[in-house]
Amino acid sequence: MIRQAKGKTPRRPPPKKPSSNQKDPVGVYCRVRPLGAEDEECCIEVISSSTIQLHAPDGFKTNRNGEYKETQYSFKKVFGVSVSQMELFEYVAKPLVDDLIHGKNGLLFTYGVTGSGKTFTMTGSPGLGGLLPRSLDMIFNSIGPYQAKRYVFKTDDKNGMDVQSEVDALLERQRRDNNLSAPKSSSSRQKLDPEIADMIKPEEASKADGVDEDSSYGVFVSYIEIYNNYIYDLLEETQEDVIKPKWNGGGTPMRQNTDFIPPQSKILREDQNHNMYVAGCMEVEVKSPEEAFQVFWRGQKKRKVANTRLNRESSRSHSVFIIKLAQAPLDADGDTILQDKNQVSVSQLCLVDLAGSERTGRTGAEGTRIREAGNINQSLLNLRTCIEILRENQMCGTNRMVPYRDSKVTHLFKNYFDGEGKVKMVVCVNPKADDYEETLLVMRFAEMTQEVEVARPVDRPICGFTPGRRHRNQAFKEELSRKLEERGGPINRDVSSVINHLVQSLPPLPSSELTDPHDDITLPRLIEALQNRYRIRQMMIEEYNKAANMMKSMLQELDGNLASKGDYIHEQNGKLAEKDKIIQNNKAEIERLEKKNKMQEHKIDILQKTTKIYEDDKRSLRHELDTRDQRLMREQSDKRRMEQRMHGVVTDTQHKWEKECERRVNAMQLEMQNKLWVKDEKLKQLKAIVTESKTPGRPEPPPQQTQPKRPSREERLPAKRSASPSPIPTTTPVRPLHRRSRSAGGEKWVDHKPSSNLDLGTVLQPVIPNAIQVSAPSEKALSKCDRYVLTHQEVASDGEIQTKLIKGEVIKTRGGGQAVQFTDIETLKQELTTVPSRKRRSSEGTPANGDRTDVEKRCSVALEMRAGSNMGPGYEHHGITKRRKP
Repeated sequence: MIRQAKGKTPRRPPPKKPSSNQKDPVGVYCRVRPLGAEDEECCIEVISSSTIQLHAPDGFKTNRNGEYKETQYSFKKVFGVSVSQMELFEYVAKPLVDDLIHGKNGLLFTYGVTGSGKTFTMTGSPGLGGLLPRSLDMIFNSIGPYQAKRYVFKTDDKNGMDVQSEVDALLERQRRDNNLSAPKSSSSRQKLDPEIADMIKPEEASKADGVDEDSSYGVFVSYIEIYNNYIYDLLEETQEDVIKPKWNGGGTPMRQNTDFIPPQSKILREDQNHNMYVAGCMEVEVKSPEEAFQVFWRGQKKRKVANTRLNRESSRSHSVFIIKLAQAPLDADGDTILQDKNQVSVSQLCLVDLAGSERTGRTGAEGTRIREAGNINQSLLNLRTCIEILRENQMCGTNRMVPYRDSKVTHLFKNYFDGEGKVKMVVCVNPKADDYEETLLVMRFAEMTQEVEVARPVDRPICGFTPGRRHRNQAFKEELSRKLEERGGPINRDVSSVINHLVQSLPPLPSSELTDPHDDITLPRLIEALQNRYRIRQMMIEEYNKAANMMKSMLQELDGNLASKGDYIHEQNGKLAEKDKIIQNNKAEIERLEKKNKMQEHKIDILQKTTKIYEDDKRSLRHELDTRDQRLMREQSDKRRMEQRMHGVVTDTQHKWEKECERRVNAMQLEMQNKLWVKDEKLKQLKAIVTESKTPGRPEPPPQQTQPKRPSREERLPAKRSASPSPIPTTTPVRPLHRRSRSAGGEKWVDHKPSSNLDLGTVLQPVIPNAIQVSAPSEKALSKCDRYVLTHQEVASDGEIQTKLIKGEVIKTRGGGQAVQFTDIETLKQELTTVPSRKRRSSEGTPANGDRTDVEKRCSVALEMRAGSNMGPGYEHHGITKRRKP
């Protein structure tokens, strides 16, 4: 057996839409809400009727160079803070309502940041009705006399509309009334909610022109919301009903009877014309604007709102209010609706209040609010993406797929962007500076949306019946009623039944057929019958006249009663006028008190905010005071610890310097003893020379010289080692040493030599390379160098002049000047002798390295003292043999 190959499912043919080469851009309007009382800085300025300008607020830089950037945006119309709701409706929504009555679809949605006035623009408040109540009022003012009876139009749950006869509509109305346990009165007759009463003033009523009088109309409304990308029906009556307990196979209830049915989400479907609609959505037929708005308000109370930091009643969902207008032509007689479903045309107007885009950082959202804000921003982002791709396809000729299905909002209204109706958008902005960044994004999106073009919808076909049928039928009925009234017959009966009744009240006519020209029976009989009819007619006329006279008397009596009642009514009207004046005065007083109350509430809010600010400042100052107290206590404890530590350091330093002073005194005593010993040795040698020079003749051997007794080691050395070693005796040969001066480095020096210094002509001279020589130090010279040396001359203790080289480092001070910190001192000392420059050799018994030495071998020494050494102040002796002059 050969299995037949399974064929592919054929592709659904695209919808056959009437081609229209004319396109209209999306109408984008801008409305600026007034600045709040607590806001001070404004970032939006209305330049003209079609242009606004955005100013960057203080502290917000939009250019890299740090300058303020002002941007301008143009719209089809800009409505400032002084524009009323009526003017906004005249420009924006009235053309859409006019198209709706003439069978065309329309889409109007409000867009903007949270708290920018979108819901007020769409709904309004008592006395300041928004676009939605004014649209309903205009619809019923236009089609009021031409409305069909209730249930003549009936929805088929597939986005279509059925039509049925008045008898079937009456039966269905009775059946529905019987099904209700407690029949409710019509919504239009119920007492309106005070929150929605008097939304529109009577003088602000609008009416469309050119309404087709040869058609009957029916209005249906539905109200849905898109929350977290799910669609919910706000008019569904079973959302609050208690769930009946369900039973499982064992006979036990699966759910308690106290649970409530959660709202069931709806799905989107496509009808036979490929238009999207919400399946299972409840559509309510309304007959007056009050009833329609009552239905809207019933759903509005179920809409999800929340309190955020930016808006007390922030919409957490997108709401869509759909107005459907069913229109069917009358038959050829202009009396009843044509019973043909194909002749019924349905147009709809969608009024969308989009939730505002927001930043969770500013709104302070958390938990569920964050999820709601994320879904709102995602749906708005998808709307921007669809608009961008539509614009790109139209301007660049591309054929990119528009992602309508990524969001329920765009998926529901994709037919409008494909040419099913006009699209308009009202951009609401808040001029306060805090919303500047979000407003900038909204303006860019609105500017891009204006560049998208939508195909213009075509006019619906006109049926082939003669126009003016309703008017002719109504004129015929009025004329028939007038004639019947003249004849005293029933007024509200049909013409044929009235004629038949009159004919049957007269005696029947005999047969008038003549078979013989000499027949004398037929004609007299006919004459007699006609005379009877005439007599009956006269009797009827007399009765009619009697009834007429009686009616006239009754009318006169009624006129008299009416006149007296008129006087009474006039008197009552006078009293009523007085009452009205009292009521007006009371209303004025109530308004004054309400304004005063609002002013007091505003002052209370300001005082509460001020109190909160003061409390915050008080807490911050108290916290700062506590912090400073803690820091002061820490500083005091640190100060006490520092005093203790410094006290210990001072004690240690005092003890150290006491020991150092003792050591220096011992070293100085030893040095003085050495100097006295050297002088004694010199005197002994001179005495020996003088004695030898006085002896005449042969020279006598010098007397036996006993070697002078040198001080013992205990006498020469102190108990502790001195920082400066004692000088070597003159009898000991001095080892020639050479030490490089510390000033011979590669650094730049300031060589300060006062003009009062003397030239001693010594061989050892301080030579400093790369130095600036000055006689007096200056700030300019110090700023160029990093080392400093001062050549200072003074008289030593033995009467000789000694030269000191005082060295230091140049340090920059905090004030921009220079300071010198001295580090060490080099001392150059010259000693002169008064003995003849004569060499003497020691005696034979005296060794070469004996105690006696030549006086010339005793030379001047260079002494260097290093400041800041651990040994304390002292001398380091480096004996260097002085070079003789040639």
